[in-house]
Amino acid sequence: MKKVVDDERLMVKICEMYYNQDINQKLIAKELGLSRPTVSRILQNAKERGIVKIIIDPIFGNNYVDLEKKLESRYGLKEVFIVDMKQDSRDQKDELAKATANYLERLIKDDTIIGVSMGSSIGQIYRFISKGTSKRVTFIPLIGGIGHLGMELHSNTIVEALAKAFGGVSYLLHAPARVSGIKIKEELMKEPDIKRIIKMGDGLDVAVVGIGVPNRGSAIMSTGYYDEKDMETMRKKNVVGDVCMQFFDINGSTEAFESDNCVIGVDIKKLRRVPHSIGVASGSEKARAIQGAIKGGFINVLVTDVECGKKLLEFDDVFEHVEKIGFGTPEIKRAD
Repeated sequence: MKKVVDDERLMVKICEMYYNQDINQKLIAKELGLSRPTVSRILQNAKERGIVKIIIDPIFGNNYVDLEKKLESRYGLKEVFIVDMKQDSRDQKDELAKATANYLERLIKDDTIIGVSMGSSIGQIYRFISKGTSKRVTFIPLIGGIGHLGMELHSNTIVEALAKAFGGVSYLLHAPARVSGIKIKEELMKEPDIKRIIKMGDGLDVAVVGIGVPNRGSAIMSTGYYDEKDMETMRKKNVVGDVCMQFFDINGSTEAFESDNCVIGVDIKKLRRVPHSIGVASGSEKARAIQGAIKGGFINVLVTDVECGKKLLEFDDVFEHVEKIGFGTPEIKRAD
């Protein structure tokens, strides 16, 4: 005798009710005199037999789901968001900002504390937050003010704009991004107002950071805090990138650059403990910097463009520093 879950005529009827008439499984079960688990099994059988085929239309005109999944699996990232490549740099930054804004709207809950770095892409996120979004959220800067760049790129300006967009509150870090020596940094970090912001960085739920590279076009050179000679010194020390103006090598180690770290801000090693640390960067030239940031544990979510995403998959050395544990989740072996 044919089992009810194998009755193809019944399968078609239930699929019609569930998918086309939007009747939920509980009501279908009641109407047909079946149990809800039986209805669920019949729907599953219908998919397995090809009676039901689910087609997902690409969102925003792109279809990078496979690339995102491959990057998540290979690098052990919680989520990856791939955006289209744009010829115009402003359009590219908008693409990154829009994707990051969509993720933040999904991620952020009441009483969330969010740390934000500086940068042109991050500085545009607030523009893409939906109107009427209201959350009891707190935004803090991860780095001091950048006096030589436009005000819209300052971390303080960015956190104020995001707090306004989300209906939250912001705290400001009234200090330069970088000072001329370690002793000056140590003294400034003792200031009560600065110390309070740095302490808040210990309890972040979310971080949003840009990822830089040591070249002429980098934001940290544009600030005037670093020049070509400084960058050459960093390159000789095998620096691949920076987060919050703090340098690291391909393995994510900051050890070789500690003596150069005169930055007033949250130590990026603290980002390793942040549940959702979002790296925002585009351009294939940043692929190694992104890889170093992942290996260092400074980011666990990535927003980038399709070309950079493909470049990240070309590298064959990622597993030299990654060990699979638990449910296939990679654990990065720290170098410092």
